[in-house]
Amino acid sequence: MIYIVMGVSGSGKTTIGQKLSEKLNYLFYDADDFHPIENIEKMRQGIALTDCDRQPWLKRLQDLIESLENKQQNAIIACSCLRKSYRELLNNNDHYIQWIYLKGRFEQILQRLENRENHFMKSNLLQSQFQALEEPKNAIIIDISLSVEEIIKQILLLLNL
Repeated sequence: MIYIVMGVSGSGKTTIGQKLSEKLNYLFYDADDFHPIENIEKMRQGIALTDCDRQPWLKRLQDLIESLENKQQNAIIACSCLRKSYRELLNNNDHYIQWIYLKGRFEQILQRLENRENHFMKSNLLQSQFQALEEPKNAIIIDISLSVEEIIKQILLLLNL
């Protein structure tokens, strides 16, 4: 099984994904690690990525998911996947994937981003992420105002694990 923890930057995808992978003893991948260097440089400069910029990144993630499925490995992937078309590309009508959407308010996430250090994603790009966000219909939706422990507990409960 592959669980993809999604949401805008600063919603807690990496933190929740890592904790969930530890709890389930699953592999963990951060989709940020699959961005080409050009994308990272654009984001560092405060430039929002285009769909064209995201294509090589999505292809790398698609390859990762295919490899995990072929090896029948369980994994957690922390990935923004803001648009429905990105999720459809990665999902490929596959029942091996479960989406977990970390939902929060703009102000709450902005504060998190402004307090975060040493990350290429700048807080001035948050508005573009919220504009691009197409909330998923086929996901477990988690309120990020809960503590990390409560979020993990709620996810496990909703997944019947």
